[in-house]
Amino acid sequence: MASTNGSGGGLPTHTTKPPVDDLHREKQQQQRLRRRRGCLCCACLLVTLVLLAVVLLILFLTVLRVRDPTTRLVSTQLVGVAPRLTFPALSIQLNVTLLLTVSVHNPNPASFSFRSGGRTDLTYRGVHVGDAEIDPGRVPSKGDADVKLALTLQADQFVSSADAMAKLISDVEAGSLPLEASTRIPGRVAVFGVFKRHAVAYSDCSFVFGIAELGVRSQQCSDHTKL
Repeated sequence: MASTNGSGGGLPTHTTKPPVDDLHREKQQQQRLRRRRGCLCCACLLVTLVLLAVVLLILFLTVLRVRDPTTRLVSTQLVGVAPRLTFPALSIQLNVTLLLTVSVHNPNPASFSFRSGGRTDLTYRGVHVGDAEIDPGRVPSKGDADVKLALTLQADQFVSSADAMAKLISDVEAGSLPLEASTRIPGRVAVFGVFKRHAVAYSDCSFVFGIAELGVRSQQCSDHTKL
């Protein structure tokens, strides 16, 4: 009996499917891997935020912490005397203009710029006797700058009453006048040219003005800045 083998026939092929347990196990591994990656990303983000908060705190306590400036009256110069008559009640008023040069030291790593609105008020034994508008300017970071201002003295206010006249005569005989100057300068501070904040510089000075030399004999100032 002859057996025939078909030369064109092929052997049957069978596709082996992985067991259901293996598929479930692989899916669980992928889920655990994704969760691990998510936890790692969250941990990195948390560490970054903590480091950023620490850096900002250090900057605030060191670089960004505002230190009070110091001021010193350097020189005074008489630049004008202007008498004035008023009617109908006849009175003579005398305005004296002094050019003051004030040296300002800025200890902060931030520059301080001011445009307008700065003002100085001068008092003599509690009586307002003069004022000045401060011109725009800029004090560099950790540097010094001279601020010039024209101070107008209302000479008649020195003798506004009999008691004031008596005190003025006594001070003139002593050769000196005790004066107080209060200054307010609004402006902006800029750290590294990036961080900019509004600030107001205050200065309260008590000084003794020598009559003979037309200069400051002694002075004591209290300065502070408010953001």
